[in-house]
Amino acid sequence: MPTDIVMPQMGESIVEGTITKWLKKPGDKVQRDEPLFEISTDKVDAEIPAPASGVLQEIKVTEGTTVGVNTVVGTIAVDGEAATPAKAAPAPEKAAPEKPALEKKAAPAAAAPAAPAHTTHEEEEEARSSPLVRKIAREHGVHLSQVSGTGLGGRITKQDIQQFIENQGSNVGTDAFVRPASRSEAPPAPAPAAPPPRPAAPAPYPGDLVPMTNMRKLIAKHMIESRRTSAHVHCMYEVDFTRIVNLRAKHKSGFEQRHGVRLTFMPFFVRAAIIAVQQWPIINANIEGESIRYHRNINVGIAVALDWGLIVPVLKNAGELNFLGLQRGITDLGERARTKKLKPEDVEGSTFTITNPGQFGAVFGLPIINQPNSAIMGVGGITKMPLVITDKDGNDSIAIRSVVHLTLGYDHRLIDGAVADQFMAQVKKNLETWSEEIG
Repeated sequence: MPTDIVMPQMGESIVEGTITKWLKKPGDKVQRDEPLFEISTDKVDAEIPAPASGVLQEIKVTEGTTVGVNTVVGTIAVDGEAATPAKAAPAPEKAAPEKPALEKKAAPAAAAPAAPAHTTHEEEEEARSSPLVRKIAREHGVHLSQVSGTGLGGRITKQDIQQFIENQGSNVGTDAFVRPASRSEAPPAPAPAAPPPRPAAPAPYPGDLVPMTNMRKLIAKHMIESRRTSAHVHCMYEVDFTRIVNLRAKHKSGFEQRHGVRLTFMPFFVRAAIIAVQQWPIINANIEGESIRYHRNINVGIAVALDWGLIVPVLKNAGELNFLGLQRGITDLGERARTKKLKPEDVEGSTFTITNPGQFGAVFGLPIINQPNSAIMGVGGITKMPLVITDKDGNDSIAIRSVVHLTLGYDHRLIDGAVADQFMAQVKKNLETWSEEIG
């Protein structure tokens, strides 16, 4: 009997989900736990694995359709059990003409001599990549040995393989935004035949009217609700970040070698904020009716910009973590956000949020509060600029320093301006006089 593919329940409060993309088409072979389709809920976007190995027999629910949890969205048949139905889902048909051609090209390589060496190579690739990464690599004719992994232990992420493919396209003069429209031309190079990374549909052209994605609708709803709910006020502080920049430059190589994770600037900001929150707990509180909820734990939401939207995974009990624990947690959440591996509980329960517009070059931002939090800290870009430096004897001089601008958006219903300023002054001091071991 065919195995039903059902819409999973991604958390107790989730009652429905939208299928945003099928990663296979009817007739394709699938392996158990291989990513099969992508969904969007009011909590997270996620890749859903195949419940069994076999052949995707039928797609019952097409892309863009919202259905309740436990709805049967497709079926998987054991190899040879049933033929693929003539009726195929509209969205997957687009890639159908070219995928067999790619598979035929790949066949001789699979049957090449020196099988033991080939098997060893496959094992190595499997150890440092996911089924989805290997699928993308096969579709583009990429050997994973060519790709540098940025995940833990050098693991190749979905972002790594997509970046590699995009760079390949740039090197041969191919515009990455034009590639999706060229899929039907069947040129000699295999890269144009692959679907664009995000979103599932081709990139819109000027004049197109494109429906909002489910994630974009939710972002819009939450932003408007936050503006209506909180009395937003912002303050900005200039921080001499030279000490941290030099510290990171000195230790980043050894840190990665010892711990298998890159040393970034984010844990410095998170740790500095945690220390200040412990002194000013109202920053970590929120309003409940006509009462104030003071949270026991500091759960830091860290905004992650994705190609298809924005999500805020939560680093739980961040006040209990050392510096290494913060870095590992931040890296893990960011990686799982970008590969759609977050669970509903990963985006719930934040008490304070940090966002980083500076990674794109912004000097500073005025972020909207992430409800039901009462405060959000924005991190600007790190730039070099002249500052007046006063030595211990009171003598002034001008020096080139690394500077970052931090902003705090806070709910003036709960947090007074004086408290917000004292909190940010403490964050500034924590960064400028950093003395903690980083592991």
